Amino acid sequence: MVVQRGGRPRGHGGGALAVTATLVAAAVTGCAAPEAPKPPPDPAGAVRGAADVLARAGSSKASTAMEMAAGGTRVTIRGEGGYDFRRRTGRLQLVLPKDAAGASEHRPITELLTPGALYMKNRGAGVPADKWVRVDTTALDDGNLVTGGATDPGAAAELLRGARDVVYVGETELAGVRVRHYRGTADIGAAAKLAAPQLRGSLAAAAKGFTTDSVPFDAYLDGAGRLRKVRHRFTFSNQGRAVAVSSTTLLYGFGTRVEVTLPDGRDIYAGKVEV
Repeated sequence: MVVQRGGRPRGHGGGALAVTATLVAAAVTGCAAPEAPKPPPDPAGAVRGAADVLARAGSSKASTAMEMAAGGTRVTIRGEGGYDFRRRTGRLQLVLPKDAAGASEHRPITELLTPGALYMKNRGAGVPADKWVRVDTTALDDGNLVTGGATDPGAAAELLRGARDVVYVGETELAGVRVRHYRGTADIGAAAKLAAPQLRGSLAAAAKGFTTDSVPFDAYLDGAGRLRKVRHRFTFSNQGRAVAVSSTTLLYGFGTRVEVTLPDGRDIYAGKVEV
């Protein structure tokens, strides 16, 4: 077993007029509407450097949502967990959508994210409930940007290293935190070349597997430059059908301890996984 670890008088008429005059003057001068915040001098640089800032922050809690649309059908998979941006490891629990009758179709899936590999428990598809499935993410056509039902938070940040045509949208508030909103496209191939070594292989696989290298994104950075939210929009072909995927990652609770315990070899399912 391998353990990886990432903490608000009454007066005379003349006096009333004087007070009124003072208030009017204040409204014209000191109470004027504040100027809009100036855009950052280098929007692209801020976005491209987000992954390095997260590595310095260490770790965080994470929430994910992946919405997929194909052939008129739309489903959303949600996840909760944490990620260590130094070790590039994380743990998520994914909840799959309910069936048409409102009943749960599948037990929550536990995912362990590690450099080059994804471990899944309660995968279903013929896998025993007490077994894990190990997937080589460097061999996946999407590099696990989509396959796992949640984009690896580390990969989501590293993908921004390939940001281009970045524009500053403005300031907004996210969960009580003031953030700067950026929009642009990320080049998967360029990101793969610049990514941290642990995630380079998976992104390189995605650069080869996706029909287009260009991935539109919206990124939100706080005052410290930490990525708080990112939404990527992927498009790929699955058995001849175009599939549109919107993947959103929220990061918060920076410094939270994230512990990832890898399963023993005997607990990894070696049989065929049904599609």
